[in-house]
Order: sequence, then C-alpha cells, then structure tokens
Amino acid sequence: MFTGIVKAVGEIDSLHPQVGGDLRLVVRAPALGGAGLAPGDSVAVNGVCLTAAECHAEGFAADVSAETLAVTTLGTLGPGDRVNLEPALALGDRLGGHLVSGHVDCVGRIERVEPEGGSLRMTIAVPPEYARYLARKGSVCVDGISLTINGVSGSAFEVNIIPHTAGHTIAGAYAPGTRVNVEVDLVARYLERLLGGARAEDAADEPRRAQGHA
Repeated sequence: MFTGIVKAVGEIDSLHPQVGGDLRLVVRAPALGGAGLAPGDSVAVNGVCLTAAECHAEGFAADVSAETLAVTTLGTLGPGDRVNLEPALALGDRLGGHLVSGHVDCVGRIERVEPEGGSLRMTIAVPPEYARYLARKGSVCVDGISLTINGVSGSAFEVNIIPHTAGHTIAGAYAPGTRVNVEVDLVARYLERLLGGARAEDAADEPRRAQGHA
C-alpha cells in the first residue's frame, strides 16, 4: 500500500526488453538511497506498484509485465524521463494522502492547465466508464500523487496542484495532452461491489417473494 505522497522524483536511466514483452526499467533515484529500499520491496513508479529487483545507492531496477505496459503509461517512458517515486507504506507511518494500492485503473489525459493564484488548476479526462468513481472533494491518485477532486463534469475532473506539489513531483511539467496514470479511491470500488452485490441479491430474491404472495 501507498499514500500518494511522492517521496522523490527519479529518472529513467535505461530500458531493457525482456522475454514475452516484459520490460526492465532502471531508475536513477539517489534521493531514495536512504529509504532502505531492498530487492523484493514495493515501490510506486508514477503510481504503478513495482517490485524492486535490484537496488543500489543510485537507484533500482524493476520488471514491468506486458499487461502493465499495456494499461499504464510506463510503456511510453524513455531514458531521461522523470518519474514520481514512493516506497511502500510501513506500519506506523503517517497517512498524509489516502490509501493507494498502486493498481492503476485507467490512463487519463490532461485537458487544461491554468494558473490559479499560486497553484495550477488542471482538468483531467478519463474513459467514461470510470467517471462514476469520481466525486467532488473525493480522493484520486494521478501518477502516484494523492489529490482532492475539486469538481466533476462528465468524464473529466478538476484538481489543484499547489506549489509544493508542482515543485516536488512531475506534475509541474504537465501540459494539455499529457497522459497520466489514474487510480480511483478504493472506497468507491468497494462501495460499488457492496451495492452491486446487494442489488444482485434483491434480484435473486424477487421470484421467491413473488411466489410467497401467490
């Protein structure tokens, strides 16, 4: 689990294709050198939970499956690209953002970036089927950043990027057309499942209730 509070910005050092369409990413991340990252540990790269395969003082390497490459933006990265990084949450750590699984739901697109005071107001569009998970003042994770939704219109939502976030993540470089990894709030997912299950049970009980009235 993660919190959506980015700990460091790393840089893609190299990419190495693997058997079956997988890819090994080598990430330069000297700022994580003191984070105690070890082989087998989880680390979120632009919001995608990966397992560190190799670790050293200057960074780490992680393998990305073909499936993950297909449903996230990791497959578009190249040497020199900057990425948001967050090691996995440890018990007892502060939960500064919200609970994030690192399992990306969809890829969104930056539609608009406008200055607003000292912040940046951004509009992000997602595939229509994910709009139902977005709510005003709810939480969303964008490229591993925990953000509060300011408004929702159709299949797009608005967020504010404060100066600290813009300066300590890759969000300060977003522009219209930028593709981003989006993970909806886990609570929305569980509510859908619970309510969907209740509706299914009600539908199954309907014939029995009808027979009882006969």
